[in-house]
Amino acid sequence: MNQAQLDLGLHRPKENDRNHHLGGRSFYFFDFDDNVAYLTTPIVIFNKKTGAERTLSSGEWARYHTSIGKSGPFKNYTVDYNDETGSFRYFRDQKHTFIDRMVRRKQTFLSDIEKALGQADYSWKAPSWNCFYHATFNNRPTSVITARGHHKETIKEGIDLIVRNGHLPHNPNYLSIYPVTNPVVRVSELGDPDLTLSVADLKRSAISQSVEKALEMYGQNPNHRFGMSDDDPRNVELITEEMKVLKKKYPDMAFFVIQTFEDSYVKTEVLETKTKNSSKGRLPNPATTSTEQLPLF
Repeated sequence: MNQAQLDLGLHRPKENDRNHHLGGRSFYFFDFDDNVAYLTTPIVIFNKKTGAERTLSSGEWARYHTSIGKSGPFKNYTVDYNDETGSFRYFRDQKHTFIDRMVRRKQTFLSDIEKALGQADYSWKAPSWNCFYHATFNNRPTSVITARGHHKETIKEGIDLIVRNGHLPHNPNYLSIYPVTNPVVRVSELGDPDLTLSVADLKRSAISQSVEKALEMYGQNPNHRFGMSDDDPRNVELITEEMKVLKKKYPDMAFFVIQTFEDSYVKTEVLETKTKNSSKGRLPNPATTSTEQLPLF
């Protein structure tokens, strides 16, 4: 168990939702990789001529993915979208053989989380970790909307490993889980039967469906507040566009986008036709044990 996190839970008072007195709830939506946690899951690109593999970190992918095969240091490489042998195979659940199951081989997401938990907190807790802890600790309805393509239960198992290691007091109050590149999720839940939508567009659809599910589960209330945190600029752009659509549909509710950077964030309130920067700030060090609650939304 991580004593620092256990101490934080013991000395930290629970807080009601911002608009609890008006019957409103605060709903938290999170990207996972490089936002809640840094994991070492590699992305594989392939040399155009030789087929030789080269691995990229998720940070390198975020920086270079638009230029792979076109220009820059990876202009001679290509991306393969085959789920079993391609570039994102480690971001998918793999079919385990009988022998794999006998030796209890884990899915990559689980083994990468176990590897992270063996490191110092500061090396794997990403910019939105404290937001994620805050939402979990206070039982805020929480959605995990990730570019990964694992089964939903694998995502839950991975987060449960973090709980059992003492870094979270309990599992989140899940509203929804959308591993948006999972083929079943894409086709049956996100309206992408031809598997052609981009990750950003899939996340946009997942946000819309999560909001509708929130209203179905918790009822309509003009004082509800919704916020999504993500570190990828392209995702943030389309998330903001979807929040504008939702704001037009539910004008009395509040919608926020939180773009996270390595040690800071920008929180933007989304209005019907524009956005308004609500706040900027430095993120507290995820490895500290500050009991200060986060004034997000």
